[in-house]
Amino acid sequence: MVNLLTPSVSQLPPGPQQPPALQIFNWIRRPYPFLDDCAQQFGDVFTMRLGGLEPIVFCSDPDSIQAIFRAGPNRFTAGANNQILQVLVGDSSILLLDGDRHRRRRQLLMPPFHGERMRAYSAVIEQITRQVSRPWQANQPVTVRPAMQTISLRVILEAVFGLHEGDALEELADLTSALLDTTSSPLSSSLLFFPWLQRDLGAWSPWGKFLERRSRINAILYRQIEARRQAIAAGDLGSDILSLLLAARDEAGHPMSDGELRDELMTLLLAGHETTASSLAWALYWMHQNPNIVARLRDELQSCPPEAGTMELLKLPYLTAVCNEALRLYPVVPITFPRRVMDEPFEIKGHRLPVDSLVAPCIYLTHHDPVLYPEPKAFRPERFLERQFSASEFIPFGGGNRQCVGMAFALFEMKLVLATLLNRFDFTLVSSDALKPVRRGLTVSPPPFQLLIQNVR
Repeated sequence: MVNLLTPSVSQLPPGPQQPPALQIFNWIRRPYPFLDDCAQQFGDVFTMRLGGLEPIVFCSDPDSIQAIFRAGPNRFTAGANNQILQVLVGDSSILLLDGDRHRRRRQLLMPPFHGERMRAYSAVIEQITRQVSRPWQANQPVTVRPAMQTISLRVILEAVFGLHEGDALEELADLTSALLDTTSSPLSSSLLFFPWLQRDLGAWSPWGKFLERRSRINAILYRQIEARRQAIAAGDLGSDILSLLLAARDEAGHPMSDGELRDELMTLLLAGHETTASSLAWALYWMHQNPNIVARLRDELQSCPPEAGTMELLKLPYLTAVCNEALRLYPVVPITFPRRVMDEPFEIKGHRLPVDSLVAPCIYLTHHDPVLYPEPKAFRPERFLERQFSASEFIPFGGGNRQCVGMAFALFEMKLVLATLLNRFDFTLVSSDALKPVRRGLTVSPPPFQLLIQNVR
């Protein structure tokens, strides 16, 4: 709801003059065309009024984004502005923290997603990709996004929870998919954007279903936390991320509480697979729009000798370029976390943003700036071989002190899944119809589409 302490819209850069109710309708139903319309009319800085939410200043100018990302932690808050996520991830998630609490939590969460730890996940990702795709046969279609969601969800369940098989894995996988389905359509997404719709009217009401599924997931998470703690006490240290988080200590030597662990596990569970699944689906769609891309990628994969190992495969330039271009063209989230201006006004592009105003770097519009990315609507991986983009020009994972903790893991997973699938299957698109991104809860994803398996290698 509107914060009466925030600046009036008259103090902020101009933006669309549609009623706030129509603006949030467009934001939910057609987010990327709506952003294109705004950028065409107002340039790279404008203010949106999204229903009963506070006005948000959108910016896509790299210099402004760089200034925001480089600003000290006391210039903005971000976690407190993410209350829309609280019903999904809880109060103690890193996404909702600010200041020293946020900094300490990042220090605890970063190590499992970097360095040598990544090598241990490569076998998990390849094995799960093969397991999920094993039933696929020549001359049969595969509905891509659900298949990618199955792969990415099982990767998270094994890498984070150490769940390889059994009832807990199946139940958690089913409940997580069902929970996300509750808010997946453009209409049901309104449950997240309008708190007054969040009314429990029983098991058959949308919000009632959401709460019941979330409660069951919580029970499983707490059981997994206790089971892993007991296993560690018995000498089984484990290599999964939950084991590492249980062993982690902050600067004062304190571990995370069970409630904090639950919120971070829920964050990893929901954000860590939904976003990767959509990015993988887009990559498979775009590369199969152009057979030359598939041929070049397959040639590069075959040039990497088996003895080179996974880490060398991940350095392949064209594979990296394909993944980056899929992340650029239709980013899974349109904007980074909105930041609230603290202490004194903040200036971007000649606009003096008042204290307490919200500003959000716009990932989609930055990635569609024709000066940075000529022919921005075209899927052209070569652009990432022709030049290197700065941390304020290519921002699929945000930036600054709010950059996604799982960025390296997500790119690692994308490359391994694509390489594993392309080394085993020849695909072709079932339909040549152009895909338009659709709202899926808080994310923007490809609609259902199919690939036909032409050949199994």
